[in-house]
Amino acid sequence: MVAAAFIFSGPVFGGDIKSRMKDRLPKIIELKAAGAIGEDNQGFLAFVGGKKPEEELVAAENNDRQRVYHAIARQQGTTAAVVGRRRALQIAKKAKAGEWLQDAGGRWYQK
Repeated sequence: MVAAAFIFSGPVFGGDIKSRMKDRLPKIIELKAAGAIGEDNQGFLAFVGGKKPEEELVAAENNDRQRVYHAIARQQGTTAAVVGRRRALQIAKKAKAGEWLQDAGGRWYQK
């Protein structure tokens, strides 16, 4: 999380990504609470079930997360995949009861 805060405050992105992610957050929280989306084990949002409400919003969030993970990976000398998996663990710890999460084995569960 510290690395993410550093990336957001640095010249790599200016405030664009941070601002977009902040603007999307209320809708993401709503979709999670409704059980429509969850957090996968790679640090991205994923649809749970057959319906895909707000597909463009979810895709935009995942695109921005990918950019952040790549920037952090460059700074830390690792891969975006490793950064994403680490972030997924952080997200899972902070998830609210009832939110959908994907474990390391790929199984979905509700916290």
